Amino acid sequence: MTVEAYPLQWPQGWPRTPSHQQQRGWQFKQARYATPGQNWSGVTGRGLVTFAKARDQLYEELRKLGAGKVVVSTNHKPDRYGIPTESKRSVGDEGVAIYFQLKGRPMAMACDRFDNAAANMRSLGLAIEAMRQLERHGGGTMMERAFTGFVALEAPGKSWWDVLQVRPDATADAIEANFRRLARDRHPDRGGSNAAMAELNEARAAGLAARQ
Repeated sequence: MTVEAYPLQWPQGWPRTPSHQQQRGWQFKQARYATPGQNWSGVTGRGLVTFAKARDQLYEELRKLGAGKVVVSTNHKPDRYGIPTESKRSVGDEGVAIYFQLKGRPMAMACDRFDNAAANMRSLGLAIEAMRQLERHGGGTMMERAFTGFVALEAPGKSWWDVLQVRPDATADAIEANFRRLARDRHPDRGGSNAAMAELNEARAAGLAARQ
């Protein structure tokens, strides 16, 4: 299974959460990692989950699980080691997908329940932590059954919304805006390539056709 950390590659067959049904990321205030009434930054009150903390906790849960060949796929560009780093600009689609191997089997999980990648990563981390609890308390077979639904049968293909880094229900305006943003980097005159620009043009055409 070949998967890229960037841009987001959503698992085939995994349902998407419509934009209007997404929840605010502040619902994942990190009381469990701070003193009562404080979030990760130490500021009293509600606050967004920090991207770096949620990412690091997700990788730690995957390590404890015994996962191998881990790829965390988002629309936030990774560093040179393939680790997602928070973008300073809006990425449109804040979903997070994770791919890994568990006991030789390819697995895939994804979350776009929240309106920011940090909360989606934290949600995935908590889900894995909960599954590990089954094994910790003697329920190894139950944990394996719990993961059965996450087996990745085939690698995801790039859809037009993956290429444009928008949600599948993106408006025509959002499609055009992200097309222009990405075209600045992918145009051959700006260090891109003809192939990259052709892919972007095809995705734009498919996206606008889907909005008609």
